[in-house]
Amino acid sequence: MNGMSVRTQPTESAPHRAGFACFVGRPNAGKSTLTNALVGQKVAITSNRPQTTRHTVRGIVHRPDAQLILVDTPGLHKPRTLLGERLNDVVRATWAEVDVIGFCLPADQKLGPGDRFIAKELAGIRKTPKVAIVTKTDLVDSKTLAEQLIAVDRLAQELGFEWAEIIPVSVVGGKQVQLVADLLVPLLPEGPALYPEGDLTDEPEQVMVAELIREAALEGVRDELPHSIAVVVEEMIPRENRPKDRPLLDIHANVYIERSSQKGIIIGPKGQRLKEVGTKSRKHIEALLGTPVFLDLHVKVAKDWQRDPKQLRKLGF
Repeated sequence: MNGMSVRTQPTESAPHRAGFACFVGRPNAGKSTLTNALVGQKVAITSNRPQTTRHTVRGIVHRPDAQLILVDTPGLHKPRTLLGERLNDVVRATWAEVDVIGFCLPADQKLGPGDRFIAKELAGIRKTPKVAIVTKTDLVDSKTLAEQLIAVDRLAQELGFEWAEIIPVSVVGGKQVQLVADLLVPLLPEGPALYPEGDLTDEPEQVMVAELIREAALEGVRDELPHSIAVVVEEMIPRENRPKDRPLLDIHANVYIERSSQKGIIIGPKGQRLKEVGTKSRKHIEALLGTPVFLDLHVKVAKDWQRDPKQLRKLGF
């Protein structure tokens, strides 16, 4: 552990810093949860499946001394489809462009081949400082935590690089979340804020709404339809002739699946499942947008969209 986080200037106040960070790690390592805790709002979708965060969802942490912009990259994995390859290219390009990379490793799981695969890729990105964030520390005792911290340190040594910091964190208690920001900030370049105060994400609202619907649609059927769901929000328009104090936003969205045989899974008996998906995602969307919403959902088949470049483009990948 080197002292990169201590940069004091006795004569003047420290300069303002602003820059980009991204969290990486295998599925369920706590990346989105940490993003949400830092930003203080649900921005990135949380899911226990790889490849569900498909878009660069950015959360923005505003502080008096700094602005930390969090870029969410899709998970890196061994590609099996065209979509997989394209996602991996996006990941590498993003890693090379950010100012700091935080590698999330859960304290309650031994380091595995997935972690090594990511760490090896990180070792290849020489310039960017890398911080190891050991998450979910509330789930283990101090001995297990100490062993994990040593293993994480050793992992970098074996691959020929050094962590700028190793930070244990539990988002649940929220105690150490500030510490993560405190240690990432000194690694950012000096400069003015890049986004106006008050912005929490620069993700277009339509994309975030689509993510929330997709998350609700995957709930409970992940094993049957791991990633063969894409959601496109066709339009979001304020309902006309509503009283000023009771606005309503009409959202029309299509849920795309690959095969018509999957339709029944999404819609459920007597349309019950789709109704639940609508109710659940509507709550999150209303919380996000701060306005009542009427959600109109349709399920459509886009044949083998994951392998078809034309469909991928249409669906925003």
